[in-house]
Amino acid sequence: MDQSVKLRFLSEPDMIKAGVLDMEGCLEATKDCFELLAKGDYLMGGPSENDHGHLIWFPKHKKGPRMPEAGPDRRFMAMIAYLGGDYHICGEKWYGSNIANRELGLPRSVHSIILNDPDNIKPLAFMSGNLLSQMRTGAVPGIASRYLARQGAETVGIIGAGMVGKTALLGIKTAVKSVKKAYIYDVFPAASEKFAKYAKEELGVEPIIVDKMEDAVKDMDIVHIAASGVDLPVIDTNMLKKGSLLCLTGAAEFSTDDWINDCQIYADNWKLHQAFIHEMDYPREGIREEILSWAPSAPVIDAAYQGKFDGSKVKNLGDVVIGKSPAREDEDEKIIFITSGQAVEDVAWGKKILDRANEQNIGQILAFWEDKQYWLK
Repeated sequence: MDQSVKLRFLSEPDMIKAGVLDMEGCLEATKDCFELLAKGDYLMGGPSENDHGHLIWFPKHKKGPRMPEAGPDRRFMAMIAYLGGDYHICGEKWYGSNIANRELGLPRSVHSIILNDPDNIKPLAFMSGNLLSQMRTGAVPGIASRYLARQGAETVGIIGAGMVGKTALLGIKTAVKSVKKAYIYDVFPAASEKFAKYAKEELGVEPIIVDKMEDAVKDMDIVHIAASGVDLPVIDTNMLKKGSLLCLTGAAEFSTDDWINDCQIYADNWKLHQAFIHEMDYPREGIREEILSWAPSAPVIDAAYQGKFDGSKVKNLGDVVIGKSPAREDEDEKIIFITSGQAVEDVAWGKKILDRANEQNIGQILAFWEDKQYWLK
């Protein structure tokens, strides 16, 4: 047996060369992921086997002279997973997040992807993860729209004109060819203008910039939310038109509880969101508020936590993908799709990129050791 331990290092330019920006390929990997979730051929962290990730929760008041304090969207997280099927891979997405990075000219989050052989545990790859994470994040509402949006959907409301909004529109447009118009709302007009140019020139989608959030909600076939910041978007679900699909990729609040009776909830993986609900009871000050400040499923899981909403009514997208559950009861049904980002999705797309990089010899091979068994000396 080869006793050397080597891995392939892929920089961001290497990732691009290996096709990380291929949304068609990312959609396929994401679809595969949902199939394996529905079949149970996966594992994620924690005793629930479904944890979103393991966080460093920064305290409100530092405990050491240089310890960071809690701030908006500030955390470190390790997201771990095994994905089965033809993928048969273990991996982790490790990242830090801090909105204050904008002042430094850095992205809010910086991601790394590590992949390992599940059998001999050798590391296989260390990858730049930002583009990979952005693409798979956009692919999830893409797959949701393919299966849950009403046939012939033409309009998409975009709330939050950042990078996640861009890849989400890319995913939705790639998955739903009938999409023609994007109604764009952002608190920063310059972001809306930049997004509009992207939608028109890169995707061939007609952009309409709106000044009020409700104009990106009412009359839309699909609505996508991914806005970061201290103040969350507040949505009146009564404004959703019949037959619409609301995708929560970022945290939001609902202005009323009418959605409980008026909308059907679908999840990327309801067990993951149940793990959030269990964490809310952990004896730590402010943990519920912290989770609700960034969890995209916040209004749904909080309603379940308070006993207002019966989580057994939630349907999983994977069950729709494999044909176990119907996509929608009727054409007028309003659907809310909740997500939270899953390590299995990062691992799935990462494995595909690694396969391409191996085939084309992209990146650098780094050796932990060659043939000398240093650990025995």
